[in-house]
Amino acid sequence: MPYKIIKKEEFDKVRYHEGDWELRMRLYAEMCRYNTLVAVKKAGSGHLGSSFSSLDIVAYLYLNELNVLNVGWENDNRDIYFSSKGHDVPGLYSFLHSVGILPEEKLLKLRRLNGLDGHPEVRIPGIEASTGSLGMGISKGKGMAWAKKYKKCGGNVYVLTGDGEFQEGQIWESLQAAAHQRIDNLIAVMDHNKYQTDMLVSEVNNIEDVTEKVKAFGWHVIRINGHDFKELKRAFSEIKEVKDKPKMIIADTIKGRGVSFMEKPVTETVSGKTYYKWHSGAPDNDSYVKGLKELSDSIRKLAAALNIEIEIPENTPEEKVSFKSSKEFVTDAFGDALVELAKNNPAIIVLDGDLSADCKLRKFEYAYPERFIENGIAEQDMVSTAGGLARMGLIPVVNSFASFLAARANEQIYNNAGEKTKIIYVCHFAGIIPAGPGKSHQSIRDIALLGNLPNITIIQPCNAFETKKAVEYCINEANENCALRLVIGPSPRNIELPDNYQFRIGIGTELTEGDDAVIFAYGPVMLHEALTASEILKKSGFGLKVVNMPWLNKIDLDWIAAITDKYKKIYVLEDHSATGGLGDRILDALAAVHHFKGKLFEKIGLNDYPECGAPEEVLKYHELDGLSLAGRISGYRNLVEKRGENFYSSEAPQ
Repeated sequence: MPYKIIKKEEFDKVRYHEGDWELRMRLYAEMCRYNTLVAVKKAGSGHLGSSFSSLDIVAYLYLNELNVLNVGWENDNRDIYFSSKGHDVPGLYSFLHSVGILPEEKLLKLRRLNGLDGHPEVRIPGIEASTGSLGMGISKGKGMAWAKKYKKCGGNVYVLTGDGEFQEGQIWESLQAAAHQRIDNLIAVMDHNKYQTDMLVSEVNNIEDVTEKVKAFGWHVIRINGHDFKELKRAFSEIKEVKDKPKMIIADTIKGRGVSFMEKPVTETVSGKTYYKWHSGAPDNDSYVKGLKELSDSIRKLAAALNIEIEIPENTPEEKVSFKSSKEFVTDAFGDALVELAKNNPAIIVLDGDLSADCKLRKFEYAYPERFIENGIAEQDMVSTAGGLARMGLIPVVNSFASFLAARANEQIYNNAGEKTKIIYVCHFAGIIPAGPGKSHQSIRDIALLGNLPNITIIQPCNAFETKKAVEYCINEANENCALRLVIGPSPRNIELPDNYQFRIGIGTELTEGDDAVIFAYGPVMLHEALTASEILKKSGFGLKVVNMPWLNKIDLDWIAAITDKYKKIYVLEDHSATGGLGDRILDALAAVHHFKGKLFEKIGLNDYPECGAPEEVLKYHELDGLSLAGRISGYRNLVEKRGENFYSSEAPQ
């Protein structure tokens, strides 16, 4: 049975009903929660906890405060609402469907190509601002609000934030500046559900008393129950009377609101800490059915009280077609290697940016709690803290998603590197896949951002064994900074290394034989595609040599000259932008040894922002899948033979 959602017409029954206002609001929000659960389940991933905690606020704002549904998104006098936290966007999409902004087929293509991005993107109708690394929203909202005043336009700007987001330094910069500039058409609403990813905010990096802190910056602050519609109405009525200062409503909410078992955290016996299970990911089949039943029962009860009949579709879980996976996670090998090395090296200190579970750091956290620093959502502070640790002779291992670590803390990384200490930066979630969260999480610029440091070695291992070797190298052998680039998802295949494999700086490993062309790649995702291309081409008699090159900015000149010597066609497959990655380094190395004359050289990578969607469809869209690569490479062969000459090209001819 296909996934089905409550249709817009059913929402209209509630929206235009003249019955009890509070009951209608509660019913409307519950119907949005139902659709959110279906959409996330169909997508196979998404953020339910944050969507559910914020939906009462979203429904109240759009249906009672904002004028945008009446005047339209193109009207300069409209009220503007957007989410800074971003994780709540499945719920926001569900609301936008309920008022006819997003069609049903779009909502059911959450995290799919040509569907809805996993985080807010302005290309989606109704989305006013794209979400990136956390902490940007109030600053962006301040700019919008200032522009409204400058252009003499009406309307207010409403920004939804998370509570863990208040660990980011930019939040506090924006609070101070907004008050100083008297931006009184700016209203921030904190979805204070008490959890960030899977842990309590108070246990990660406590922000309380946040009410008094924000007041101290010059804001008018009200704290309310974010699920009480009467309190929401009172709070927004009060702030309308406040002039000459920005306003904030701190809404105490429950993460997972509306589904009883999603509202309940778990206290783990091993650590004694409280963990929340439903921050991200799709529920299992039993939980999905149970959650839908709870929401359906609530919808029917509220509808009966209003004497409305709401048609709720039947839903049963479908078998999800997933990315073929060996289930090997290089991050598991990384976490295990850290624990093993720490047994004999007390200098190893691990720092985390509120991603301990995703980065597979929990084993280290439990084994060496005194050597584990949970820094929260504050990458710049974390990196500079690591700088201080390194200056005191310790070996800091800094962990976050590559997009946030390499970019957000780039100035701090640069400063640390200039002190000639050794810090290991572990860039998780590197590359294009998984693509469901969208471009804010797909890291395609980190090699370029870090590679210009003169004293850093950037490594991306291809499998668990090479990951262990890379961690050992970074800890035990390296004399300079290291950046370890890790794919966060399961490997599409186990990359097999030869029996005589050696992990030597600047030297890659041949994975296949082939006399017609050579392709360099790195990491399990792109090596899988390169190997697939080689297998396809082999059937037609074309030999493509695949080389695993984990050293992304260190090339042994003698090795690169020898391995490319007989080839007229050289390709580099990037899990990154086509600019600034391994291809540029190999090109520089070939130039240094005067070894590219008469050769075709092509960098195959991204020349645009990465698309959102399932792994297979995104790789195919960008022509980075094995079949596309095989066609591309065989096409160049035909083109070269037809022209009767060899030529050098840094870009693919069309």
